[in-house]
Amino acid sequence: MLVVTFFRTLILVCCFISAIYSGAMAQPKGKPNKPDATQPAKPDQPRLVVGIIVDQMRPDYLYRYSNRLGNQGLKKLTSQGTVCTNTQFNYVPTYTGPGHASVYSGATPSVHGIIGNSWYDKTTNTKMYCTEDPTVSAVGGSEVAGKMSARNMLTTTITDELKLASNFRSKVIAVSLKDRGAILPAGHTADAAYWYDGTTGNFMTSTYYRSTLPNWANLFNQQQYPARYQQQNWETLYPITTYTNSQPDNQPYEEKMAGETEAVFPHRLPQIAAAKGGGFEVVKYTPFGNTLVKDFAIEAIKGEELGKNPDFTDFIAISFSSTDIIGHLYGPRSVEIEDTYLRFDQDIADLLKFLDEYIGLQQVLIFLTADHAVADVPEFLLQNNIPSGNFNPKEPIKELKSAFYQQYADSLVLSFSNSQLYLNPVILAQKKLSAVQVQDFAAAFLLQQTGVAYALPAYALTQNAYTDWLRLCIQNGFYPKRSGDVAVALEPAWMENSYAGTTHGSSYTYDAHVPLYWHGWKIPAGKTIAHPIYITDIAPTLTLLLKTGFPNGSTGKPILPLIEAVDMQR
Repeated sequence: MLVVTFFRTLILVCCFISAIYSGAMAQPKGKPNKPDATQPAKPDQPRLVVGIIVDQMRPDYLYRYSNRLGNQGLKKLTSQGTVCTNTQFNYVPTYTGPGHASVYSGATPSVHGIIGNSWYDKTTNTKMYCTEDPTVSAVGGSEVAGKMSARNMLTTTITDELKLASNFRSKVIAVSLKDRGAILPAGHTADAAYWYDGTTGNFMTSTYYRSTLPNWANLFNQQQYPARYQQQNWETLYPITTYTNSQPDNQPYEEKMAGETEAVFPHRLPQIAAAKGGGFEVVKYTPFGNTLVKDFAIEAIKGEELGKNPDFTDFIAISFSSTDIIGHLYGPRSVEIEDTYLRFDQDIADLLKFLDEYIGLQQVLIFLTADHAVADVPEFLLQNNIPSGNFNPKEPIKELKSAFYQQYADSLVLSFSNSQLYLNPVILAQKKLSAVQVQDFAAAFLLQQTGVAYALPAYALTQNAYTDWLRLCIQNGFYPKRSGDVAVALEPAWMENSYAGTTHGSSYTYDAHVPLYWHGWKIPAGKTIAHPIYITDIAPTLTLLLKTGFPNGSTGKPILPLIEAVDMQR
């Protein structure tokens, strides 16, 4: 009996060994078993990316208003995330269109082609708006406001690359008050870009993206929030006497809105709207415009169920524009801009709270930056003995035309746009004039003007490789097919045509130094990166985090300290 039991046991062991050996032989050496195609491996990446651009935000606002900010908004982004304190723009002009395109493409205007908010079109002799597209139609808003698309941008964006990497299964949505603030981040392949139409008070899109508005967007528009906002006054959030981080209200160099006799609180929105002839534009000139964008973005996340698919990353790009519109009117030292950021801090807190309750902040990768910063109002600087000034090109261009007549018997000038002089190529050809000589003549003339620091001819920008910062920035913003024949840069603290209010556009740090905060999914808390980072580095960094292809024109470099810190937690 013991012998029988022994042989039975031996037979079972042999069968077991044989089964193992047969399985090993069936699988080729060095190759693992193929995964079940019906059960894709969950990617080690966030469910949702929230890209936030704050139009015209300076980094010092966070510190200047720190004692008045809450702990659940901007402070939460920075204290519980990673802050890149030395983020700069590496081109000019530092405008909204180029800024949004550069953040999302990882390229400078010399590559992606968005050289300004508008530029002079040398082929049609007309002004071209950066997202203008006459081939598409409006969806959900007025017809003129709807003829917009990303067609003028020559490269892909990180949002395009995310769509391509997922075989178009990731969802991409973009939201802004400004069309360019939504369209350029959305790229060419987004599910939709939505912007605000001041005529109807609706968020809209164009047929470049879709033929109808989704139900959730229609329901939001039906609430008529802009009309409600414009029925109230813009009062300060706190007693106006407590706004000690700003200059006193009612400075002579502040712009006044329509119907106002003084630029002071309260700003009476019903009267301003009436003075503007009706419509719903006025809400954009108040902090309520940012709240409107925040609320619409939240509805977009819910309506599109962004971040709910565990196998693919979705992306929403949100651009807050009221900060820029208000900043232009009143300047960076105004009570208005302080009140705007105190209210914006609450909007960020609301957004973070929603995201945490919706899928959890640990599933969301958030970054916040700006499309440019802003200069101090020249009159404010002059009052405080700081060199500054205004450059009005009208008279110098008139004098240049006269000089051209004396030298070449023709004015030769077509336009002065984006601080660039455009010459008439037809006349140059007819008179058989040397473009190099004419450009040199114009550059030498413009360089003599008060407030001008550089005047660089186009041929030099296309042939030289500059290393000094200001000329390098001009070169990075120069795209020969769209740019002019001479590029002009002003002295520090000088600006073009800004006798009241302020503007931006230069390569100096007041325009080029912007915030960059990272928060959420695997982002280390309390980390500071102080070495130089360029705005074109954001998209390549997202590329490595999201495991997509690089945008096809990208020239930036990934932020390696952030990548390495995230990789340690993967």
